[in-house]
Amino acid sequence: MNQLAKKSAIFAASAALAALSLSACSSGDAQPAASKPQKIEKIGLMVQDMSNPFFSAMDKGVKEAAAKIGATSNTQDAQLDLANQNSQIDTFIQQGVNLIVISAVDENGIQPAIERAKQAGIIVIAVDTPAKSADAVVMTDAVQAGEKSCQYLFEQMGGKGNVLLVDGTPLQTIRDRITGCKNIVKKFPDIKVVGQQASKNDRASGLAVTTDMLTATPDVQGVFGMNDPSALGAVLAVQQAHKAGTVKVTGVDGSPESVAELKQAGSPFIGTATQNPAEMVRKAVEIAQNIVDNKPPTDTTVLIPSELVTRDSVSQYKGW
Repeated sequence: MNQLAKKSAIFAASAALAALSLSACSSGDAQPAASKPQKIEKIGLMVQDMSNPFFSAMDKGVKEAAAKIGATSNTQDAQLDLANQNSQIDTFIQQGVNLIVISAVDENGIQPAIERAKQAGIIVIAVDTPAKSADAVVMTDAVQAGEKSCQYLFEQMGGKGNVLLVDGTPLQTIRDRITGCKNIVKKFPDIKVVGQQASKNDRASGLAVTTDMLTATPDVQGVFGMNDPSALGAVLAVQQAHKAGTVKVTGVDGSPESVAELKQAGSPFIGTATQNPAEMVRKAVEIAQNIVDNKPPTDTTVLIPSELVTRDSVSQYKGW
């Protein structure tokens, strides 16, 4: 075969391969999405980290909601790992679940997996934080929660002093709580934020970052923790720095641990803005049921109001 003939043969083979590849892609893209379920019989709940009581309360909520509609439920723990959540969604697809309720580790990174689930005809409702491509999201009014927690903190500080913010992982709900707190800072000209560091949303990292900030800036009168585990870690840091009598701490969640801490005499922890994780899941199942009944939500973001719990009101708080 001469050189020209070789080149022609190679070109022809390449073109045929490309055409075959394009045909395969087109064929795959043309696959219609499965229709939505006629009934919700299997529910898959995906939580970020089951070691956090917040997500244990979600597990309780999904069991209650599933029993109410005669469905089964299966809860999976991502252990804060996006790869785990990707695999868990694929497993749920294989198991033929009708509804996935997800508290996403990464609201953007999980999008392709959610789209695979929807292609398979599964309804996907995000809870606690948005997730791209989900049919709806049910979450606490996180800006309001940050505002309520910090409003109370600054009032109890007498409207003046230095404050530390214990931030967290970059999820929308956490960013919103910090935004809410900073909205209130603007209303208190004598309150100054002198430190802000991100925890990993747990007590151990809350302790570590607060200790670091208190070492760098000892003159502090208040700490806002964007969730209760981080806030309770901050409480430990304040106590270890022997500042329990001069520094006040608030959080967000209304968790069982925070309730116990509010009942401790002399604790720096003075208040928490509530979330209702079980109600988020119950509401998610309700929305999915409405979708099955051809009544999709008019607003795909459902916000649950936050309430402030303090030492004075903790005895009336029903909790999780």
